Amino acid sequence: MFRLFLLRFLRWGVGLILILFLTYGMMFFGAGDPIRNMFIDSNEVDYRDPAVMDALRAKYGLDKPFHEQFANYISNLVRGDWGRSIRLEVDRPVWDIVKFRINVSMQLGIAATIIAAAVGVPLGVFAAIYHNRWADRLIVSSVMFLTAIPVFVTAPMLLYLLVLVLDVMDVPYGWQGIFSSNVILPVAVISIGPLPIIVRQTRSALLEVMGQQYIRTARAKGLHERTIVLRHMMRPAMTPVVTTLGLLMVTLINGALFVELVFNIPGFGLLTIESIRLVDYPIIMAVTVIGTMIIFVSNFLVDLMYPILDPRLRSK
Repeated sequence: MFRLFLLRFLRWGVGLILILFLTYGMMFFGAGDPIRNMFIDSNEVDYRDPAVMDALRAKYGLDKPFHEQFANYISNLVRGDWGRSIRLEVDRPVWDIVKFRINVSMQLGIAATIIAAAVGVPLGVFAAIYHNRWADRLIVSSVMFLTAIPVFVTAPMLLYLLVLVLDVMDVPYGWQGIFSSNVILPVAVISIGPLPIIVRQTRSALLEVMGQQYIRTARAKGLHERTIVLRHMMRPAMTPVVTTLGLLMVTLINGALFVELVFNIPGFGLLTIESIRLVDYPIIMAVTVIGTMIIFVSNFLVDLMYPILDPRLRSK
């Protein structure tokens, strides 16, 4: 286990450095003068005044060559200094901005993943048990229909139905915490996206397990079908499902942009767009670091779940 942790951390370190290097390099070389780009469409400073531009470059450490800037950024990052916002919230520490936003998105993403799994896994199991019957066809066709509806259509449709037609709730707007009634609709909209994937993955995994020799042996022993499904089929079949859930949770945390935009939720996805629009380099780099770490940690947790779900993997 220690060796596994060590190898993972080494891979994370190398991968993170490469991603940061490429991101920093694209901003430095591809976007041109960062300070000028930050303020070219702004009335905050006169970007045509060389003295003002030079002072701003010196203030934010952007007056040095690329290798020195990148080395300074990595050195500050290791010490816990994420830099200060240049345009989004001027001179406010980046970490103070990011930690609230990522907390909001993580709550939304985890809640949506739990709901999607709680609905999708039983539907997938039910579809596999009644393979090629009317229940299976109904479930599969329904999830295929959901797949065809993009989130920018789902959100307005549900708003119109629940708020205007049925009048069962007020317009959910803003963020008052994960236990507020305002998050019911945003979480539901986010959950709909991964639901078809979970259903199809669960169904396919169970259909594959059903043909295994040990399942036929369990049936030959006279075990109840419910026992066979829950004790002998679900655990190995859940291995690919857990992989899918891990990837989906990463996507939901990093990419629930449209939902955050429609419902005015100050999450991580919205922060990403705001930082890119305002060309706030320190926040763009922080978003890159955190987004990468979410992917690394999620994949690592999924790997740890494999031996728990499938005992055959423990010897490996």
